[in-house]
Amino acid sequence: MDKNRAFLIAVTAVQGACAVFFVSDILLTIIGVRTNPIRWQTRELLEIGAAIGLTLGVVFGYLTLRRSLKRTAAAEASLRSVQMTFQEHIQDRFNAWELTAAERDVALFTIKGLSVSDIAELRATSEGTVKAQSAGIYRKAGVNNRTQLVSLFIDDLLEQDC
Repeated sequence: MDKNRAFLIAVTAVQGACAVFFVSDILLTIIGVRTNPIRWQTRELLEIGAAIGLTLGVVFGYLTLRRSLKRTAAAEASLRSVQMTFQEHIQDRFNAWELTAAERDVALFTIKGLSVSDIAELRATSEGTVKAQSAGIYRKAGVNNRTQLVSLFIDDLLEQDC
């Protein structure tokens, strides 16, 4: 278990114990279960301890939330950076293949996994036109089909400098 998870569990346990103390104290008083009241000094110490526990829970909960939000923001920034880099890579490939504007649209939709009929509908053209444009894309990219086209980009993502 990582430190953040253990910390969050500990904070939740402290807050839960404090809440149980306050609620049980009120319920026991209302239903009259206590036969011998506890000394006021002991009661005050218990209440101070529970209040400190709840306060610490709020503080630590806030710190954990803030840390989580920072990590989320960093992850989102990293994802945006990767997305921009990948989009630039796609455009570089399209430029190298000298794709027309229409072919770029079709290639991008193909990489996204859309079918020929979906691409034709989105582009308000016939399926035959999309098939012809796809054939031109495959020829320029040096591949035989959509699977190989997509595979080019997946291979680029998976390549690592050794």
